[in-house]
Amino acid sequence: METLLNHGETLLVPERMIVAPGVGTFRPVDLGAGSHVTPGQTVGMIEGPGSTTPVQSPFAGRLVGMLAHPGERIREGQPIAWLRVA
Repeated sequence: METLLNHGETLLVPERMIVAPGVGTFRPVDLGAGSHVTPGQTVGMIEGPGSTTPVQSPFAGRLVGMLAHPGERIREGQPIAWLRVA
């Protein structure tokens, strides 16, 4: 009997999302679309009551765009930026 390949198992998605680590107001770092981002690089800051938290990329890739706007209220886990890793 011939084995059928499940096409979803071989799908490679070259995009990754950087998400907010906390709640607050977003302040982006001026990187510009097309910039290369390295793992651990800060792409913005989240300013909350009494604290400021960096938003760091867990991935290396080319910045396709920011999904959060300067001054936008952000919730934890919200997508902040979009990278292409391949």
